[in-house]
Amino acid sequence: MYDDKGAGQPILLIHGHPFDRTMWRPQLDHFSQTHRVITPDLRGYGEHKTTATKTPLSTHAKDLNDLLHELEIDTAIVGGLSMGGQIAMEFYRTYPHRVKALMLADTFPDGETEEGHRARNAMADRLLREGMASYAEEVIWKMVAPYNKHAADHVMAMMKNTDPTGAAAGLRGRAERPDYVETLKTISIPTLVVVGRDDEYTPVGVAERMRDLIPGATLEVIEGAAHLPNLERQTEFDRAFQRFLNTVG
Repeated sequence: MYDDKGAGQPILLIHGHPFDRTMWRPQLDHFSQTHRVITPDLRGYGEHKTTATKTPLSTHAKDLNDLLHELEIDTAIVGGLSMGGQIAMEFYRTYPHRVKALMLADTFPDGETEEGHRARNAMADRLLREGMASYAEEVIWKMVAPYNKHAADHVMAMMKNTDPTGAAAGLRGRAERPDYVETLKTISIPTLVVVGRDDEYTPVGVAERMRDLIPGATLEVIEGAAHLPNLERQTEFDRAFQRFLNTVG
């Protein structure tokens, strides 16, 4: 339920919703030339099945902590995208001693609103009732910009192959997430914020605010990308991440 490739300083990459660990396959292949890269399936996604009705972000963070313990890894550079970025923030909040550096991509730190809580639970009900296909068709061109059709097949396959039970549990857990704004203010390790220029879910302004909240953080805006810049603009994303890695001792 996870890939572990390469040697050296560990990098733990956390996928978003409703995806799986193959979201990070390009980065697994590229950065494993110089680092040990671990890309797990989150609980309820990919090959990590669940029968739970709700999976809080804290459960995902504990699973990741248990994985690092199993792999005998004390600290890692931790990166996450979208929901994965929120899990990375939860992981830092709960296990700061495990995190050497942070990469937060196309994500946001605020707690859920009442409207968002209702919407996520309603979507969870819909996914259980209808499955993933119609939802995937609706959101594909927000996940991936229409001019990046080369990435669409992979993204569509991940979404359609996600177990609705796991996706619904993830949504219900995410609907109860805490606010991470105060946590961001306490971060004292190297941190990179990344965002696609045309991301509608987490616009550049949100990333700029995160950069300003985190002491010493840097921001990379990936041109020509929406919500999944690591797949839409792999070369540009990898260069940005490599620039960050070069600053991490």
